[in-house]
Amino acid sequence: MQVPMLDLTEQYSSLRSEVLEVLDKVMSSSQFILGPNVKKLETDVAEYSRVAHAIGCANGSDAIHIALQALGVGPGDEVITTPFTFFATGGAIVRAGAKPVYVDIDPITFNIDPAKIEEAITDKTKAIIPVHLYGQMADMERIAEIAKKHHLAVVEDAAQAIGAKHNGKTVGELGSAATYSFFPTKNLGAYGDGGMIVTNDDEAAENCRVIRVHGSKPKYYHHVLGYNSRLDELQAAVLNIKFPHLDKWSELRREKAQMYTSLLKEKVGDMVVTPIEKEGNYHVFHQYTIRVENRDELQQFLKDQGVQTMIYYPLPLHVQPVFKDLGYKEGDLPLAEKAANEALSLPMFPELKTEQQEYVVAKIAEFYGK
Repeated sequence: MQVPMLDLTEQYSSLRSEVLEVLDKVMSSSQFILGPNVKKLETDVAEYSRVAHAIGCANGSDAIHIALQALGVGPGDEVITTPFTFFATGGAIVRAGAKPVYVDIDPITFNIDPAKIEEAITDKTKAIIPVHLYGQMADMERIAEIAKKHHLAVVEDAAQAIGAKHNGKTVGELGSAATYSFFPTKNLGAYGDGGMIVTNDDEAAENCRVIRVHGSKPKYYHHVLGYNSRLDELQAAVLNIKFPHLDKWSELRREKAQMYTSLLKEKVGDMVVTPIEKEGNYHVFHQYTIRVENRDELQQFLKDQGVQTMIYYPLPLHVQPVFKDLGYKEGDLPLAEKAANEALSLPMFPELKTEQQEYVVAKIAEFYGK
């Protein structure tokens, strides 16, 4: 059996006629930049996130960068974040002119450990970026308390977590701003790149709108240095078709996660550490990530058996070569480094079949001699 990490063909097949119709409408209108589809998506995502503003941009990486700049983060500032995340989190901080300060993770959720944030705060600290990794929100209540105490901005990197909740609060409600990615593999994915910033801060929202069009307001008059980072009208049209299905897809992902956990506990036992949904959280399972010893050997074995898996992420940011000037070394953030050696993400998408999951778990059990 072949089990892909992600298969978007069935999803597209179910939406094909709607997608083609709306794309034809955009093409016929010849309005390709910041048109009605972008406005509709911004309105709907803002309402979904329970915030006042949503600002579409070119991708999730730009969303973080623009949000930081809009909140006043720049040269000489420090931004505290997690090392166990995609490169865009740290890259956006440096692109904004600031310095990333990495603190270790909670080994249960893989998210930033709030208990380690306060000791990393200096007089140069301007913001915190928690990453809601794999679809589960970080402990935003504690992070928001720390930020309020020290007068810091909080930019939630929710590239993997649209629809997630923490004690009833949505992404964006407790932070200064939150950012989404609509990369095709995401829970709400476009057919190309796309991103969005959501915020309740009126001034930050207006700054984001200006920054995404080269810092222009009014047109051709530039008071700040901005970028060309607009959400494409064609991508917004696709996302508007997909968006009403998001909650259903999240529930299906949760069902698949429960199935994996049940099968793994039954067939493999304590050889595999399964994901834990923290009490009060609503996990949308962008990834179903287990922790195992002999991770690389297991991944190769599964590949040989037709099962695709992914490692998110094999090298934490604090020891990435591009950040060597920050002075970190191996051993500085041991929990993130341990996770990088043990984390393995199994196939996960709403259309994943039960027999595919049973096959994946059977092969994991075979590897461990169960």
